[in-house]
Amino acid sequence: MSAALDAVYGQVTPPAGPVFCLAEHDRRRGGEDFPTIPVQGLELDLNETAAALFELLADEGAHPVPSTDDLYATLVRAVMVLGPVGIAEASEVFAGLPEDEFPEVRDCRRFAYRLALSFWYEGARSRPMSVGEAGVALYLSSLHRYRQAEFRQLPAHALLLSRALHEGMTAVPTETLIRLGALMAAELGGPRKDRDRGAEWLYKQALPDYHRRRFCFDTMRAVGPKWQQPLPLIVRPDTGGYTIGLTPPEGPYGMRVQWMRAEW
Repeated sequence: MSAALDAVYGQVTPPAGPVFCLAEHDRRRGGEDFPTIPVQGLELDLNETAAALFELLADEGAHPVPSTDDLYATLVRAVMVLGPVGIAEASEVFAGLPEDEFPEVRDCRRFAYRLALSFWYEGARSRPMSVGEAGVALYLSSLHRYRQAEFRQLPAHALLLSRALHEGMTAVPTETLIRLGALMAAELGGPRKDRDRGAEWLYKQALPDYHRRRFCFDTMRAVGPKWQQPLPLIVRPDTGGYTIGLTPPEGPYGMRVQWMRAEW
């Protein structure tokens, strides 16, 4: 596999840039699980963010699912409309709203969680690793290929996955992982529109075993909270380049964000 990966390195040259120290740029305050979301001079926690979004999205609707940039633009508008006092009042009411009666409440809590992930680091944007990228990391690890049902019955399958992901994601530059992940999602995650034959050839040189590709991709696409593997953040510093961040804790009510493809 070394020669094949060398060919990929020749096509993807990581840009030179300053070293980005993740620990120094982590925006969480002491003892907090999540960072606040900076907006219009305020620092909003998850509940305040969800409440502000709820005030606008409950009327406007949230379908199709907005991009992260669209969510942040909505949050900016909500802050301008409500102001600090209005957000404080709305967040107090919102905290007691049951998700089973108001689906929009769960949506807004999930959206707030997404924004917290996006603003995890000072001077950078971040997002969860995509299913395609995780599938590539799994492929590049030394994990053996199993039948899906057998693998999920292994008593320590979650630990095996965690170790394999760490091994695979450090085997190539992050830029390479991102590129290969996009190609894996295009091949296995649904219809492909614009096919890049050259990129596909390179992808299959680096990841030549179709059955292993399918096993790795399907393992990371597992449906349901019981099978979803926690994934680390992909971090894009404002100074350029990419790096792997920490694995964030699950959000309210055990929610996680799982994307087929990279979504900033």
